[in-house]
Amino acid sequence: MTTAVTIPRHGGTGGRTAVAARARQVVKAYGSGETRVVALDSVDVDIARGQFTAIMGPSGSGKSTLMHCLAGLDTVTSGEIFLDETEITRLKDKKLTQLRRDRIGFIFQAFNLLPTLSAIENITLPMDIAGRKPDAEWLRRVVDTVGLSERLKHRPNELSGGQQQRVAVARALAARPEIIFGDEPTGNLDSRAGAEVLGFLRTSVDELSQTIVMVTHDPVAASYADRVLYLADGRIVDEMLRPTAEAVLDRMKDFDARGRTS
Repeated sequence: MTTAVTIPRHGGTGGRTAVAARARQVVKAYGSGETRVVALDSVDVDIARGQFTAIMGPSGSGKSTLMHCLAGLDTVTSGEIFLDETEITRLKDKKLTQLRRDRIGFIFQAFNLLPTLSAIENITLPMDIAGRKPDAEWLRRVVDTVGLSERLKHRPNELSGGQQQRVAVARALAARPEIIFGDEPTGNLDSRAGAEVLGFLRTSVDELSQTIVMVTHDPVAASYADRVLYLADGRIVDEMLRPTAEAVLDRMKDFDARGRTS
């Protein structure tokens, strides 16, 4: 099944392709013979540039595997994955590591902040390691967007969970990556802090033209996206455009009911 919907919601693309990443006939399998498990089963998908895509599905559906393969964090058994026009499935380890560092941002459930560094030092750390100077104007805009201007000198233990995750969001945005991947980025937060972080992600798409792909199990989190992809048994089985929390929850209930009767 090919899923390639583009919604002209947040303006033009400045002449660049409307697709930030794409997968073609991607298979990811573990083991062999009778013990072979197929996590992704011939997946075709396009990720639209400048939009917020959520990936959902029951446990074991392949949603995290798909994100990890799209992000170059995991290899595929067969098929092709492209970041813009670069086929990442053919890259050697060194080139892939460089691509992830320079062109992709990551936000994980664990904040992954260094406790001895201040907020601003954590934000600029990936660029410091790469020997790159941050764009001062862009960095200031990112910091303002996530509301951290008054907390930059604080270390992680001096910040709330929501503020720590905002630092992680800013770190992902600071290098101006082509695409950001989030794996349950609000999973460790309470509902209020989670809503704050999701609001900042939404703002980064609307105001900073960022492209975001987020794996989540939460219908409320998915409602912040432009588009929701649903996986089951390693395949994309449905999608929803301009989702609401209620509509996402109803769709997930449908999948649960089908699973119980199949």
